[in-house]
Amino acid sequence: MTEEFAAVEDYLTCAVCLETFKEPVTLGCNHSFCSDCLHKYWDKNNTQNCPVCRRKSSKDGTLINFALKELCITFSDKLKSQDRAAVCSSHPEVPPLFCTDETRLLCPVCEFSEHKEHTVVPLEQAERDLKEQLQSQVEDLRRHRAEAQTLEQSYRETQQHAHRQAELCERNIRAEFDRLHRFLKEEEELQLSTLREEQSRQAQNMASQLGRLTETLASLEQNIQELEKQLEKKAEDFLRSYSPAQSTKEAPDPLPPLGPGLLLNQAKVLGNLAYRVWKKMEEMVQDSPVVLDPNTAHPCLSLSDNLTSLAWADASLQVPKNPERFSGYSIVLGSEGFSSGRHHWDVEMGDYSFWALGVVKESVNRETVLLPDTGYWSLEHFTDKYYTGNGTVKLKQQPQKVRVQLDCDSGTVSFYDFSDMSLIYTHKDIPKEKLFPSFYVGPTAAAECQTNNIRICARSDPGLNQD
Repeated sequence: MTEEFAAVEDYLTCAVCLETFKEPVTLGCNHSFCSDCLHKYWDKNNTQNCPVCRRKSSKDGTLINFALKELCITFSDKLKSQDRAAVCSSHPEVPPLFCTDETRLLCPVCEFSEHKEHTVVPLEQAERDLKEQLQSQVEDLRRHRAEAQTLEQSYRETQQHAHRQAELCERNIRAEFDRLHRFLKEEEELQLSTLREEQSRQAQNMASQLGRLTETLASLEQNIQELEKQLEKKAEDFLRSYSPAQSTKEAPDPLPPLGPGLLLNQAKVLGNLAYRVWKKMEEMVQDSPVVLDPNTAHPCLSLSDNLTSLAWADASLQVPKNPERFSGYSIVLGSEGFSSGRHHWDVEMGDYSFWALGVVKESVNRETVLLPDTGYWSLEHFTDKYYTGNGTVKLKQQPQKVRVQLDCDSGTVSFYDFSDMSLIYTHKDIPKEKLFPSFYVGPTAAAECQTNNIRICARSDPGLNQD
């Protein structure tokens, strides 16, 4: 392409879309643009300034520059003829064809016979077909880009939620250890007080013994001094003052040996100290047989800080849609699954009217209906009726507390009314797969019940001993 041809091309190129003018318009500043490009620019920027020099257009409307438009058409035709000439210099006036097998242009006069076994199509059809393919690829890429952007956003939201989880865990850890530190500090002061009491007892006992001994020493000292004075007198004075009673005095009483209890009772102060403190600490802590897993909780569930109770949330919580989370039912699972042995846990529902307890298999679909056929075995209470997934059961009273007993080896899960340990229902033939404790609550109006959450009882509660 000659320099003159390139200069003309630059002159006929729109500064907005960087292509040859289509329906060109010229502003008062003599800068020209495609009519659509100019109006889109104005609409986007809410202005009527020139995109090049930023000078405001003095014209209320824009008119097509037909002279420039004709020049663009002539230039485009010339460009096409040059393209054709580039295919075959011997037949520049003959429109080229396109070989789809070799994906190249060819001269229909010189090369057509060489492509008889190939698929040869007109230039316009080849352009249309190939652009449709590229457009399809662009759409696929755009769709993948949108999916990637959505996934990226999910990852970022998940990371933010993980940061919030870490902050919550840190607050709870510090609060729990502060409570334990306060207990240990109080217990330390109590044990030191016991030590001081023992010191006081020992000191009083020692003072009593020393007091008696001091009195004995004073009496002996007085007698010795009196006798020594007699011994120092001269013969006449000594004999004149001597009395037979002085030599016939009885010998002093024998001194008592060291009495008992004069030392500290270290065994009382230090004996089993850590164990005694631990036993007292055991009274202030609880061991839950099931700890809830917040990562599985439906967004409409609110869990307690110690992860042992759940309630219906007034508003859906902002949590990521991670694979472990239930989205079909307002369910949360225990953090530990069981695949062997016998296990049980007690749950207080009070008079809550909309709940379900049971177990689910690890591979259960968390978005669909949950039934025994899909891996969910439960006892459910809705509108004063009790359901098992296999029908209804009739109870003589509404249980305030239910025991869930899982026997992985026999493949059964049973439900008992804790008040009298009467059997409510037993699911049988549960497959040998890891099973997780499952808990469900639904929305309950405040007027319907006093209880607003359900609670997993600690092992320290009466009657709760692990099998």
